[in-house]
Amino acid sequence: MGKLVPNAFNLLVVIYVAFGSTACSYGLAVIGSTIGQPTFYTSLNMDPPGTPGYSESANLISAYNGVNAAGAIIGAAFVAWYANWAGRKRSIQLGALIQIVGGALSAGSISPAMFIVARLITGIGIGLSITSIPMYQSEVSTPQSRGFMTCMHGIMFAVGYSLAACIGFGTFFASTATSFGFRFPLAFQIVPCLFLVIGSPWLPFSPRWLLQQNRPKEALETLVRLHKSKEDPDGKEAHREFFQMKKQLELERSIKADVGNFEVFRTPSNRKRALFAFGLLFGNMFTGVLVITNYGVLLYEEVGLSNYEPLLLSAIWVLLTFPCNVFTALFVDKIGRRKLLIFGLAGCTISNIFECALLSRYLGTDNKAGLDAAIFFIFFFVLFWASAIDATQYLYIAEIFPSPIRSQGTAVGISGLFCGTIVVLVAGPIALNTIAWKFYLVLIIPPAIECVCVYLYFPETKQRSLEDISEAFGDKVAVHYYRATLEDEKAYEQDGMAGTKDIGAKEHIEDSA
Repeated sequence: MGKLVPNAFNLLVVIYVAFGSTACSYGLAVIGSTIGQPTFYTSLNMDPPGTPGYSESANLISAYNGVNAAGAIIGAAFVAWYANWAGRKRSIQLGALIQIVGGALSAGSISPAMFIVARLITGIGIGLSITSIPMYQSEVSTPQSRGFMTCMHGIMFAVGYSLAACIGFGTFFASTATSFGFRFPLAFQIVPCLFLVIGSPWLPFSPRWLLQQNRPKEALETLVRLHKSKEDPDGKEAHREFFQMKKQLELERSIKADVGNFEVFRTPSNRKRALFAFGLLFGNMFTGVLVITNYGVLLYEEVGLSNYEPLLLSAIWVLLTFPCNVFTALFVDKIGRRKLLIFGLAGCTISNIFECALLSRYLGTDNKAGLDAAIFFIFFFVLFWASAIDATQYLYIAEIFPSPIRSQGTAVGISGLFCGTIVVLVAGPIALNTIAWKFYLVLIIPPAIECVCVYLYFPETKQRSLEDISEAFGDKVAVHYYRATLEDEKAYEQDGMAGTKDIGAKEHIEDSA
């Protein structure tokens, strides 16, 4: 584990900040168990499934998910500016605070209109957090451990999904004389946010953000504290990383001194990155994962399950995402991002083909074997999604952008995720209610096309420093960290250590000016 975890402080930082990831996934997934609670419909004066007026309820459920995703796009767009101005850490704190407000309003909702407003506010907080957290994790990690560390976002995302499903299942058995069964799960999303906000003051600022703010001494001290290890107690590798960060920033500023609000779209290499980030996360939402996560209860009811059984199967399904995400974290730096994405997308496509075929043949019949097989392929799907795509997608988009525009680029990618979410989740309950299994036809072609695109065009990023990755998109690298040439090594020897010794004096002069 030494290569994956340079020191306990680094691991603690990335895990602690990922409590925000748990809050995000819980806030996104809680609607999946909420729509299975009988008191949800009675408390908000909605018609439950199986009743004549359910079509109107399906429209409202679509709206609840749609405004949540729209809010997340607003939050992500705000981070594009705010994370550069105030820092990644402040963005994470603000996102948690907004989610606390949204969670409280959701739990206290007394009408569909109030619930819609609450979901919008929660979505804004989720957009802030889900954009900032993987970006922060990637910037505080070593090149060798970045995959493992940033995948803590995916692991804690799985924890949030699991909590939402398990708490939703448990509260199903609450008395229907009160609205506790649907209000408590909604209120619980506040807990990880509170935990994060209370402990966040001791989290360090991102070293790369500090360097961009002309605070090199603080940036180096933070980097050394995060990256020193038993094998390297003096942080020599951290000094080497810092030298590359400093030189790359100097190079980028020599080309363009100021970073505009839309810099991510101004050069061919940046537009390519933005297209990859948006396309990857937008396309991943059409694999079917959102349908299963948010409307799994409705799917299980379609194949004949009733009472608590749909919620139980939904809970088991999301629990499987945790060990699968742990697998990703342990092996993504060895296997690589591209191979995992290709494997996952191919597997999701195959699973959807079988699911569609089985539902078209056996839905509405009493053929137990056929319906059981349909349930099997819902679970077969999660093995590919959670072990190869879930955490990897966030890792990849947080890596491919240069530091000055990383917040803009990551925001573009997350916007793609929630644009796809709006399309799929708004259409989901209406489609499942009207065209049933035919909805799966829409979920077969997109992941197949995306799989081919990743194979043909997406560069590998494993083991490279964030600065090295620029070369894969056609940008110049000032000095290489990954596979450094003799010339690069000479630059490290001649200038690296000397440069770090002069930082304090340089910073003092800048502060005095």
